[in-house]
Amino acid sequence: MHKTKVIIMGAAGRDFHNFNTYYRDNESYEVVAFTATQIPDIDDRKYPAELSGRLYPDGIKIYPESELVELIHKFDVDEVVFSYSDVPYDYVMSRSALVNAAGADFKMLGPKHTQIKSTKPVIAVCAVRTGCGKSQTTRKIARLLQSSGKKVIAIRHPMPYGNLAEQKVQRFAELSDLDKHKCTIEEREEYEPHIVSGTVIYAGVDYEAIIREAEKEADVILWDGGNNDMAFYKPDLLITVVDPHRPGDELFYYPGEANLRAADVVLINKMDSADAEDIQVVRENIQQVNPHAVIIDGASPIFVEDYHLIKGKRVLVVEDGPTLTHGEMTYGAGVVAAEKFGAAQIVDPRPFTVGTITETFKKYSGIGALLPAMGYGKKQIKDLEDTINKTDCDLVIIGTPIDLRKLVKINKPAVRVTYELQEIGKPDLSDVLKDI
Repeated sequence: MHKTKVIIMGAAGRDFHNFNTYYRDNESYEVVAFTATQIPDIDDRKYPAELSGRLYPDGIKIYPESELVELIHKFDVDEVVFSYSDVPYDYVMSRSALVNAAGADFKMLGPKHTQIKSTKPVIAVCAVRTGCGKSQTTRKIARLLQSSGKKVIAIRHPMPYGNLAEQKVQRFAELSDLDKHKCTIEEREEYEPHIVSGTVIYAGVDYEAIIREAEKEADVILWDGGNNDMAFYKPDLLITVVDPHRPGDELFYYPGEANLRAADVVLINKMDSADAEDIQVVRENIQQVNPHAVIIDGASPIFVEDYHLIKGKRVLVVEDGPTLTHGEMTYGAGVVAAEKFGAAQIVDPRPFTVGTITETFKKYSGIGALLPAMGYGKKQIKDLEDTINKTDCDLVIIGTPIDLRKLVKINKPAVRVTYELQEIGKPDLSDVLKDI
C-alpha cells in the first residue's frame, strides 16, 4: 500500500497537534519530517518516539524550515501541511508557491479533523492576531464562572520548547510548578496570572491526554488560545478577540479570519486607547464576515505602580515578546504608560543589545525603539538581562504580563504596568456565559 509522504511545517505547537490528532495512527500517511520556524532553538531535534505512536518507533526529526525544498526532494514528499499561525496571507501563499514549485501539494487542516470533543462544556478564547488581549479575557471569564460556583480548568495553547516527552501533560496549580516544569518567560507570562488568581492551568504536547486529565477536575474547560490559532477543542462557545489598533488585520492573517468567521462572540478590545475611525473599520469588517456574532465592546486600562517615577525620565520600555515579534505591534502597555505619565524619552535599546536579542531585532526589524521580553531559554534570558542593564536610561517600564524582576536582575529603577479587561456597556461576558 502506497503511503502519502508528508512534511508538517510548524513552530512547536499546532504542528504537533495536527500530527497527534490526524497523522499519528493513520496508516495512509507517512510523516517524514517536521520543519520549524518562528521560535529559536526548536529545530534540529526530534519529535520523540514516546509521543509518535507505533508507526514511528524512532520518532520524527525536526529540521529548519529553510531546508524545506531540499527535504521535499530528498523524501519524495507528496504533501506539505502548513501548521503555524499569525502570518499574513501573502506569506502563506508564498510558502504554497515554494511547495508547489518543488512538486508537492500544499495543505492546511481544519477543525473537523483536529478539534477534540470534550465531555465538559468548553469555552474557547481565540483572536485575530497575537496581542489582542486573550489573556485578560480568559482571566475575566474564569472569575465570572468561579463566582457562580463552577470549577474552571484552563488549558493553554502549547509552548513546548524543552523536553517534549517530559512535557506531554503539564499541570500548574502552584507557582513552584513553573520551576518544576522549567518554564520560559513566554510560558510564565501565560501561566502565572492564572495560578495567582486560583485557576489551575494545563498545557503540554498531547492535547487529547491533557483534556482527559483536566476533565477529571473541571466543571468547565476554558481554552486559552495562543497567537491567532484555532482552538484545539470543539467549543460550545467561541469568543474571538479583535484589536482596533490593527484595523483590517482581522481579514488578512491566517488563521485569524477563520476565528472571526466562526465566532459566537466577538470582543473588540482596547477601545480606550484606539482611534474611533479604526474601531469603526473593525466593526464593519465583523459585520461583513460574521453578522450573527454578538459584539462586546471592551477596554484594557493600565495600572502602573509608582507611576510618579515616570515623569521626566528617559525610559526603557520592555513589552511582551511575541506581541512585538510575530504580532507586529509597535507599542504595548509600557508605551501607553510612558506617554500617559510624561516620560521625557523612550530610549532605543538597539545600540545596547547582545547575543540572541540582537538577532531578534535583525529578524523583526519593525520592532523599533522597544525591547521585546524574549526568553525562550536560559541563554536568551541572560541576553535580555544584559541588554536591559547595558541600556543607558533612568528607568525601566515593564509592560509584560509577569514581573520580569523575578527572573532577571535589573540594575536600575523599574516600574511595572498591568492591565485587565473591562467591558463597556451591554452585552457583556456575563450575558454570553449564561447558558454555560
